[in-house]
This record gives sequence, C-alpha cells and structure tokens, in this order.
Amino acid sequence: MRTRVKMCGFTRAEDIAAAVHEGADALGFVFYEKSKRYVSIEQAAALRAGIPAFVQSVALFVNSQPAFVRQVIRQMRPDLLQFHGEESVAFCESFGQPYIRAFRVGGPGLDTAQAILRHCRQYASAQAWLFDSYTPAYGGSGTQFDLQLLEHVRAHRAEHEPPILLAGGITPRNVHRVIAQIKPYAIDVSSAIEDSPGIKNQSKMQHLMQLLHTS
Repeated sequence: MRTRVKMCGFTRAEDIAAAVHEGADALGFVFYEKSKRYVSIEQAAALRAGIPAFVQSVALFVNSQPAFVRQVIRQMRPDLLQFHGEESVAFCESFGQPYIRAFRVGGPGLDTAQAILRHCRQYASAQAWLFDSYTPAYGGSGTQFDLQLLEHVRAHRAEHEPPILLAGGITPRNVHRVIAQIKPYAIDVSSAIEDSPGIKNQSKMQHLMQLLHTS
C-alpha cells in the first residue's frame, strides 16, 4: 500500500497549485493564532477554492472555541477537521464532521507506549490518529520523537481502528527509514517542504514525493 501524504501549513495560492501538481493527497490549513503558519478564515476559504477534486482540505485547530470551529466549517467547508490540542472525544465528535486526532508524543500522559495506545483508543471515531512531537508550541517544530514509542501502537492496533498518520521531523534524509519502521498510512509534512514557515518550496515537495515513490 502506498504511503499517502498530507502537506500542512499553506498560506499562498501558488503553493497550493505546486502541492497538487506534485501529488499531495491532503492540504492543511492552520487556525492556531500563535502559529507562524496561521491563516484567517477568509484566507483559507480563498485558498481552499483552488483545491481540485480528490485532494482533501484539512482545518487544524488547537483548543479552539466551538463557535469558531463551526464558523470555519461554514465558510471554508473543509473535508476534514484536525484537533491538535487537549480536545475531548465529545468535543471532536460534536461537529458531525470527520476528524483527525493528533497526539503529542512525549508530552504529559503520552510518555510511554502503553499510555499512548490507551489514550488513542478513546478516539475510536477518528479518521486517523496523528502522532507528532511534543512541543509547547503545538507542533510545526520539525523535530522527531522516539519512534520506538509507536511500535507498540502499530503492533497492537486492530485492523478496524484508525490508521496511523505520522508527523514530526520527517525529512528527505529519514523518510525511508521512518516508513520502514512504522509503516504509517500517511505522513504529514510542513517544515521539510518550506523555505520559511508558511512559504513552501516546490522543488522540496518534488524531491520528497520522488523519494516516496522509490520507498
């Protein structure tokens, strides 16, 4: 099975076109104001209009108010929601939309393999479990966590449970090793395809995708 690719943190229309051209499966938009990749609802809606059929749009939230999430859904119409903070199961499910639940590996309560799997299983209704590095800034750091912590999750995840989406420090140098070790359903990249936060580089996108095709 091929490894799917979500590219995240888009702020410019030309980068959307480049990502689509290089074969990205999903494109992420960050609605966390403290992020350098933050976009307003109006910006995201305009960018989302440039995404063609069969490429999914993902709206990323960090501990947002319900009214704000609903406003994004109404104005941007994302295909998927992604919750990257301390959102409860009830919160994630309350919008009636398919969602990805992110887990910051190494953070409080997520520092052992058993604890990670136990916490993940609370979110059985998610479309995917996304694993990222723990940072106070909620992701986007380009740093990698101890992948051995995920081997327990991979080994014990039932076939009917959400697939693994891997983020955090994935680069052209390590992508083959990461995929061989974890065998994720998909990877999520941001800083690896950028010149600076929110400013993508098509050559970097192309190189990463070429590497994936040879993995």
